[in-house]
Amino acid sequence: MPHTVEWNIRLYLFEDEGTTKARVVLDTGTTQLTGHGVAHCNPADRDVPEIGDELAAGRAMNDLAQQLVNTAKRDIEGMGASGPSPHPVVGWPT
Repeated sequence: MPHTVEWNIRLYLFEDEGTTKARVVLDTGTTQLTGHGVAHCNPADRDVPEIGDELAAGRAMNDLAQQLVNTAKRDIEGMGASGPSPHPVVGWPT
């Protein structure tokens, strides 16, 4: 049975005095999740805003990804099944 959906993601970046904050919002149409990330520029380092943006955004997306995995785990367990393996099997079986 084919299944196609579209989820919308918005990423917001804010910078203030060497600190970059990111907020990423996932809207599935029925649920919204928000991830957060922060990056601090070391005062001894050259200020390169793009690096702070990358770090803060990556951390916010990582936070969001973990929330999605936790939500899926709860949904799986709510159906009476065991949750996903914490260490997915990759490669050849040994």
